[in-house]
Amino acid sequence: MKRFFLFTLLLIAALSVWAQPKYVFYFIGDGMGSNQVLGAEMYRSAIQGEPLGRVQTLMTTFPFSGHASTYSKSNGITDSAAAGTCLATGSKTKNGMLGLDADSLNLSTIAEELKAQGWGVGIMTTVAIDHATPAAFYAHVPKRSSYYKIGEQLCQSNFDFFGGAGFHYPQGKHDDKTTNLYRLAEQNGYTIAHGYDEVAQLQPADVNKLILVQKDDDQGAKHGDNLPYAIDRKEGDLTLEQIVSTAIPFLDSRYERFFMMVEGGMIDYACHADDAATAYGELWDMDEAMRVAFEFYKAHPDETLIVVTADHETGGMALGNSDYTLHLDVLQYQKCSVAALSDLFTNLFKENKKPTWEQVKKIYKEQLGFWENVEITPEEEKELKALYKAARAKKNKDIETMYKSINQLGDEGIALLNKKAHVGWTTRAHSAHAVPVFAIGPGAELFTGWHDNTEIAPLIRKAVNKQK
Repeated sequence: MKRFFLFTLLLIAALSVWAQPKYVFYFIGDGMGSNQVLGAEMYRSAIQGEPLGRVQTLMTTFPFSGHASTYSKSNGITDSAAAGTCLATGSKTKNGMLGLDADSLNLSTIAEELKAQGWGVGIMTTVAIDHATPAAFYAHVPKRSSYYKIGEQLCQSNFDFFGGAGFHYPQGKHDDKTTNLYRLAEQNGYTIAHGYDEVAQLQPADVNKLILVQKDDDQGAKHGDNLPYAIDRKEGDLTLEQIVSTAIPFLDSRYERFFMMVEGGMIDYACHADDAATAYGELWDMDEAMRVAFEFYKAHPDETLIVVTADHETGGMALGNSDYTLHLDVLQYQKCSVAALSDLFTNLFKENKKPTWEQVKKIYKEQLGFWENVEITPEEEKELKALYKAARAKKNKDIETMYKSINQLGDEGIALLNKKAHVGWTTRAHSAHAVPVFAIGPGAELFTGWHDNTEIAPLIRKAVNKQK
């Protein structure tokens, strides 16, 4: 028995030394702190009738895990550009900068390095493909807001696959004389597919490089900002799962080795709006995309590395309050995001100059379950009604979140539901919270323990180059 045990240890050690991944999946949950993960699991458990348990996401079942700090070169709280740059290169930079160090010198990203070594490369997200996190893997600009320049660098990257919502400003923000970025991409050898159905109609032999975007026109910024939240999704909307399902066979059929960065970008958007149910939905949506990658891992377990982390935490999410309880089950009655709820109220006031309280109340009932499934006290109703009266008098001011202006009726409704669930928020911005790290596959043991985010990309490099 001792001899068998020793042999097993030696075999494990040998595999650890010699196993080298040929396929790397790098999942980044934008804004995803540990409480976002735990909250999503406990929420799923609560609505499935197991309020004291956890229905685990795929990532928390991985055998190796740790945490990472996320501060930038310029501040204890990072933005997505500096954090994305760090995750892509292993080097800190100042907030707002992409692919450059603090002295504005170019940094080499792991995606660029692997592409130069003959790997296939795919970059995909639920937000714009020129947004900070995806752009950190191919762009080098001093300002993350330089969307047109970032888009030009995407077109010139020679990466094989991009998937997401599209470009922020395909025609440029201020110059109508610029070449539309979709046309520029085509000039650089990319085929543009609008929606999942359109991909199925393509002939693989006719496609060299592919950009898959939401089924909308490609002329305006509003279509390229983000995919719909999972909670707001309609039939025909593109999903992260579909993007990953397209990217894997696309890259696998063309290359012996490939690297994919997959961002769950809308977790961050929901947390900027302090919207727990929507954030949990986005996290589970990324989990569905991760399961597609995991199926590939199961077919190639000795050659596939999956690493999951976040660029930062958003919202300062807290679980619980002073009476030591959680009631996450009440979040199940939320039927739309705070952004969509806000739009419902805005449209109501546009269509009816003087809408009644009963009309407002009807939206709260249908979208949040108030009064019917979620108890609303007389005092709480009085506060909501006061907001309604202010809206009728045009005295309300919109709440400015990072990505969306939200009217007070929508914002207060979500805040009240979160309060009843005992989910708290400390900010509408990023926090300095550490973020989780999970890994499975050859080299996954490297990601155990406490890290700084400067270590993640170098550890992937170490895993990929283990035999060298």
